[in-house]
Amino acid sequence: MPARPISLPAADVLDAAMRPGGLRAVFQPIIHLEDLRVVAHEGLMRPAHGRLTPLQLLDIARNAGRLGELETQAARTLVRAFDFDRGGRLLLNLSAHAILQGALRPQQIIESLQSAGRDLSRFVIEITERDIVEDVGRLADALGYLRAAGIRIALDDFGNGHSNFELWHELGPEYVKLDRYLIHEIAQSPGRLSIVRALVQVADSLGTDLIAEGVEHVQDLAIIQDLGIRYAQGYLLGRPAERATEAVPDDLRLASREKLPVWPRSGRRSSFPKVTAAHLLIEAPFITDDASNFDAEQLFRQHPDLQALPVVDGDQRPLGLINRRVFNERMAVPFARELLGRKPCIKLMHASPIMADVAQNIDAMSEILLGEDQRYLSDGFIITRDGRYAGVGTGEALVRRVTELRIEAARYANPLTLLPGNIPIAEHIARLIEAQQPFMAAYCDLNHFKPYNDQYGYFRGDRMIRLVASTLLRHAEPQWDFVGHVGGDDFVVLFQSDDWERRCRDMVGEFNAASLALFDESDRTRGVLEGEDRAGRYATFPLTTLTIGVAPASRGRFTTAEEVASQAAAAKRQAKRLNVGLHVLDADPGH
Repeated sequence: MPARPISLPAADVLDAAMRPGGLRAVFQPIIHLEDLRVVAHEGLMRPAHGRLTPLQLLDIARNAGRLGELETQAARTLVRAFDFDRGGRLLLNLSAHAILQGALRPQQIIESLQSAGRDLSRFVIEITERDIVEDVGRLADALGYLRAAGIRIALDDFGNGHSNFELWHELGPEYVKLDRYLIHEIAQSPGRLSIVRALVQVADSLGTDLIAEGVEHVQDLAIIQDLGIRYAQGYLLGRPAERATEAVPDDLRLASREKLPVWPRSGRRSSFPKVTAAHLLIEAPFITDDASNFDAEQLFRQHPDLQALPVVDGDQRPLGLINRRVFNERMAVPFARELLGRKPCIKLMHASPIMADVAQNIDAMSEILLGEDQRYLSDGFIITRDGRYAGVGTGEALVRRVTELRIEAARYANPLTLLPGNIPIAEHIARLIEAQQPFMAAYCDLNHFKPYNDQYGYFRGDRMIRLVASTLLRHAEPQWDFVGHVGGDDFVVLFQSDDWERRCRDMVGEFNAASLALFDESDRTRGVLEGEDRAGRYATFPLTTLTIGVAPASRGRFTTAEEVASQAAAAKRQAKRLNVGLHVLDADPGH
């Protein structure tokens, strides 16, 4: 029978870690992103024996009042093991808690680092904290002694834990390390991207260099480089190892900065994804299905602002709504009180009420406004929690919130296709121009779309416009090719893909074939639409097809987004005059 591992008391575990050889050192490289050079390493201590994680060991030391002692021992271990000739600067983790408690005195830290016999400017102290720092001023004073000796300061794990703007502003660190939470999969997260973009602006204004932690994907690295973050750390760039390294993976050098990445977008109608039905909930009385109309009348008197009275069964599951105006009109009819007063209230309720769960997003609830059942305007709607009555919402509040969200969203995304609108299109063109990145600006437009819209109506017209959007997206490379919706049947694709011409031809061919299903059989057979021309005369028109005009944007050719848009529109007009599916303007602006 195998022996069970012996669980040592916490004090013994800590004593074992403090002995010579009780800790081992590993180092993870930090990369300078402008030239993909290893410029520093973060030193990480590991218990040499047992199965404890570093955090578990730190917690044991903290509870024992020996955190400063353990961190000092870890720093000495890391300094002795680090190869300064090839590893660049060394970043060491020290807790604000231990410094503020006096367990780590500035002179003690300086003496520990001087034992390496290196210039103290080769060291960066990462301030970590798992609790709120209550006396930031005293911490800043203690770190001032380290700075006077040439040691630099970094703020660790910003964006998670207790690192915050107060610490950043008051400590004035040379570096701020953005937590893995903000960086991991940033290429797929519009929310993380927005936060990090804001932090880049803060860092620029405060003169701080950012270090992105947790970089594991090439797509994330491309976004970070594009944002102008100077340093990065993560498994993609190098895992913790016992020896410092000077090398960056060759495949990473090949993949880096080939093109400018397309920033992720939410694809939401709303800028407020966390607004739910719960935020519209009004606590209101309800009535059970066995109550009488006299009971309902009494509740309406007690609650003069109540538009409608919810009716529930014995399990408080909603059955219907009694509209106040309709109820009063029915009860005001001669002899109605005598005939209806003692009857069950369900006789005067609207069955099948409009309902929404508390967790339902406002975006999803906007579908209520598009439905044929417009009772929400007078009755409001019932809000449930786990299928049971929770409260009510008013149609006025829902309309107001949805309108606000759509107005805001329409500035940045087309409400029909959810593709980026004019502002994001201009922003992406400006990024490409500023980065001196060559690209192809494609203007996509439908031929003879107005006759189609006139004959089939706007509903079918919207289906055709959505077909354009889905076709463009399907053939664009999402990481590099930007697809935007200018408005109506006008779209823009900003290509960085080398095979952009093939993609354009595939777009035209696929749309022209798929759009035939949107015509009636008789029109498909004739191959034309009948209607009126712009002068009001009878005319026939070819079936609707897609045209793409392309303007090459070589490095340095354009200086503004307006110039690019003008040339792309000219290419589209030329394609229409030539009656071709794809036309490319001459790359020479003199032609």
